[in-house]
Amino acid sequence: MNSIDRPALLIGCAAGFSGDRTDAAGPVVDTLIARLQNGPAAQRAFLIFETLAERTLALAQLRRRADPEAGYEPLLDAMLRPVLARCLAHGIRIVSNFGAANPRAAARHIGRMARELGAAAPHIAVVEGDDLSAPAQLAQLRKQLGAEMDNIRVVSANAYIGAEPIAAALDAGAQIVVCGRVADPSLTVGPAMSHFGWRSDDWERLGRATMAGHLLECGAQVCGGYFADPGYKEVPGLEAVGFPIAEIDADGRCTIGKADGTGGLVTEATVKEQLLYEVHDPAAYLTPDVVADISDAEVQGLGADRVAVSGVRGHARPTHYKVNVCHEGGWLAEGEISYAGPRAEARARLAADVLKKRLVDLALRVDLIGAVSVLGDDAGRTLAATPDAGLRDIRLRVAATHEDRAQAERLAREVMALYTCGPAGGGGVRTSLTPRLNTISCLLPREAVPVSFARIDEETPA
Repeated sequence: MNSIDRPALLIGCAAGFSGDRTDAAGPVVDTLIARLQNGPAAQRAFLIFETLAERTLALAQLRRRADPEAGYEPLLDAMLRPVLARCLAHGIRIVSNFGAANPRAAARHIGRMARELGAAAPHIAVVEGDDLSAPAQLAQLRKQLGAEMDNIRVVSANAYIGAEPIAAALDAGAQIVVCGRVADPSLTVGPAMSHFGWRSDDWERLGRATMAGHLLECGAQVCGGYFADPGYKEVPGLEAVGFPIAEIDADGRCTIGKADGTGGLVTEATVKEQLLYEVHDPAAYLTPDVVADISDAEVQGLGADRVAVSGVRGHARPTHYKVNVCHEGGWLAEGEISYAGPRAEARARLAADVLKKRLVDLALRVDLIGAVSVLGDDAGRTLAATPDAGLRDIRLRVAATHEDRAQAERLAREVMALYTCGPAGGGGVRTSLTPRLNTISCLLPREAVPVSFARIDEETPA
C-alpha cells in the first residue's frame, strides 16, 4: 500500500514521567482496541510510555551499579503487566524509554512477563547508542567540556538520540521497542516513520509528527491535568483524568483526543498550552530528528474532546546530539519543623535566625511554607523583605548542600535541637539527607554517537 493511502496511525500515551499513574494504560488500550475493530483493516496502533527526565537516568544508573539486572523503570511491571497481553493479542505495538540505564534487562523482564501471562513470546528490540559512559566516549566528552570534567565523579552520560533506530526496529518486525535516552517526541516519530515509510529527511512530515509527539509525551497534561485551575480553568473528573491518543495522517497532521470514558478534557486551550510547554523558540524547536516550527501552527476544536493541529513545519535536523553528563554533587540536607498558634510566624522566623547563626558556614535555603517559599530565593533575601503577617500555622524548612556528608548532617541535628532549645512550641520535625546529582551538558557530532537496535527476544532469559 502506498504510504499516502495508509489510514491514520493511532498512538496512545500511558505515562508522562517515571512515577506516573500505573492505571493509565488500561483505558488507552481499551480505546485503541475499539478503534482498531471499527477502523480500516490496515490501521495500526501504538502505545508509548515516556518515563525519563534529566536526572532519572542517573538514578537508574546508580541502581544498576548496585544490581546489574536493575536500572530500568521501577514501575515497569505495574505499568505494563495489566495491558501487555491485550496489546499483543490485538496487534498494538509498544514503544517506550523505560529501559533507562538498562534496556536489555527491561526487555528480558518484559519477555518473562509475557510468558507469565501466557502470551506468545513477543519480538522485542532494544535501541542502543545513547549511553556514552565508556572510557573512550568520556574522552570525547572531555574534549567538548574541558575543565568542567575535572575532578567530577561521572554517574551517567547519555545522548538524546532520535527516531531512526526505533523505526528500523519496527520495520524489522519488533512488537515492542525498549529505549534508553531517546528524545521524548521520537517515541511518536519512530512509529510514524515506520508506518508511513517516511524518509529521515522528510522535514515537513517529521516536524508535524514531532509536535504530535510533543503533545503526547507529557501524558495527562494535554487532557487537562496540568491545565486545571479551579475557578479559572475548570476540568471535570480530574480524579480520573484521561491520557491522550493522537491520530496522525500520512502528511504528519494530527488530531489529539483522549481515552474513552475518562475524565478531563481536550480543548483548543489545553492543546495550545501543551504546544508551548518547554518550547524555548516556537520557530525552532530542536530535536534530534528535525527542527520543528510552530510559528504558524493552527489549533481547531472538532468537538467531543478532539482537536486538530495543522500548519506545523519542519527544517533540517541539528548536526549534533545534546548530551547530558550527570555526576555526584555532594549531599543535600533538609529539615522541617512546624509552629502553630499565636505568634507562630514570629517563632518560625526566630528559629530560622537561630539556625543561620549556628550554621554560619553553611549556605542555608530558608522557607516559611505558608508565608514565603516557592517564590523565595536561595539566599533568603525575599524572606527578609517579607513582613511578618502574623500567620498562625507555619512550616519552617531549611536546606543546605555540602560536599562533606558530616558537614551536611549538622543541619539535621540543629533542626532536631529546636524541639527544646527553642523557640517555643515547635513540633513535627522531619529531616533527610540525600546524595545530590549535578548535570553538565554539551553537543557531540552525530557521527560520534553510533546508534543501532538489537533484537533480544532470542536471548536466554536471565
